[in-house]
Amino acid sequence: MRTKLVPTVLPAALALTLLGAPALGQKIAAAVVAPESSEAPSAPAPQSSEGPSAPAPQSSEAPSAPARQSSAAPKAPAPQFSAEPADKPAKDAQQFRTLDEDVQNLKKLAVDLNRDLFLLEEELLFPANTQVAVFVSMDVGAFFGLDSIQVKLDGKDVTNYLYTEREVDALVRGGVQRLYVGNVKAGDHELVAVFTGHGPHDRDYRRGASLKFQKGIGPKYIELTISDHEANLEPEFLVKEWE
Repeated sequence: MRTKLVPTVLPAALALTLLGAPALGQKIAAAVVAPESSEAPSAPAPQSSEGPSAPAPQSSEAPSAPARQSSAAPKAPAPQFSAEPADKPAKDAQQFRTLDEDVQNLKKLAVDLNRDLFLLEEELLFPANTQVAVFVSMDVGAFFGLDSIQVKLDGKDVTNYLYTEREVDALVRGGVQRLYVGNVKAGDHELVAVFTGHGPHDRDYRRGASLKFQKGIGPKYIELTISDHEANLEPEFLVKEWE
């Protein structure tokens, strides 16, 4: 560098000034004192060779799962019991009695209505001017066990009835059965009844009885009667009109 030559050049310039060349000595001194700086401009601060700082790594752990909800069903509220009034059983009993009375009344009304309908049906199907009815009754019945009865009216079969033990027992106890009801014209007619069953000594027994009658105005009622003939120790069969 030129600045390092100042200690050597300055005495020379001073010598020239003393020798009578002051202008030349000043120029040399000025050139030495104010030399052009040969130093290169300072280099900029070196930049770091490291790349830009990487962002902070994110946690690789998965987010925590939400709290697990309980799968148990919600508890049902505890049942509440209200105290029943002291007179509740009495009220229930009264309501039950009232309901039972209503049911009985309805049954009675139904029976009465059914009877009225039956009578109306008979009046329509079997008018009094043409009606004939046959009934069956038994008296004791010790010598005859009834199985069946066949009825013929004017030579035509109108009914053939087979009896059960309960029905025979009801007749022995005094019951009366309506065996047949039909229509006939006014005038003379004949009815034949054939009785089948078990006679004395458990023998098969078949007997018949007949009746001739005259049909006039009004219904005609005929009764078939089975009774014991004590003198002959055998059953007796009768056909008669109701007066």
